[in-house]
Amino acid sequence: MPAATVTADDRGMKIERLMTRDVVSVTPETPLKDVAALLTENHISGMPVCAADGTLLGVVSEADILRTEQGIGPDVGGRLRWFFRRLDDEIDKLRARTAGEAMTAPALTVRPVENAAAAARLMVGYRVNRLPVVDQGKLVGIVTRADLVRAFHRTDEEISKEIRDDVLRDALWIAPDTLDLRVEDGVVTVSGPVGTELDVESVVHGIRRVPGVVDVRSELHSRAAEARRSAESHRRF
Repeated sequence: MPAATVTADDRGMKIERLMTRDVVSVTPETPLKDVAALLTENHISGMPVCAADGTLLGVVSEADILRTEQGIGPDVGGRLRWFFRRLDDEIDKLRARTAGEAMTAPALTVRPVENAAAAARLMVGYRVNRLPVVDQGKLVGIVTRADLVRAFHRTDEEISKEIRDDVLRDALWIAPDTLDLRVEDGVVTVSGPVGTELDVESVVHGIRRVPGVVDVRSELHSRAAEARRSAESHRRF
């Protein structure tokens, strides 16, 4: 799996509010039989592999362990053996006996300050169930699909509060009471004046990124656009 991160975004529910901080992890030297036992005991399908100082090195999963169970024996046919020789990394994993030898590295990660919507896109795009959360390379938590589902299952009141506090006031510096905001079954209707056409787009874009928002109906209008229309009207007369 290629290295990838999501870019920081100052809108939306942050990963640090959703992640599990008490993470089950292993070291590169942990035997795979112990990894398998931990996965079974904790009812999880994968876990981070960390150095002694907490630096995230990779992720080891059930799939990695099952791969080692397959092995490459002397009965492998010539064509199949040629195919495996083209996949040196995979052959190494087939012979793996420790978490470090079997893990997928570098790991796909997110940071605590990033938002739930971006993490959801990563999980869907890379077909993974969990993402390690790192801060300056150190493991600080883990976020799962179940965490994100809970984030998106929110009341209209919770959605409205996040839009007013995080999107309008904190991110866009727009006084929430200058706009009319209604949320019903996740559908947001927003109306009122903003400064420019770019502000109209920014408000709609920011609201769409809030977890739990199903759709945005914009009735916003730009003061700058109205001023231009008024000036043009005066010039014609």
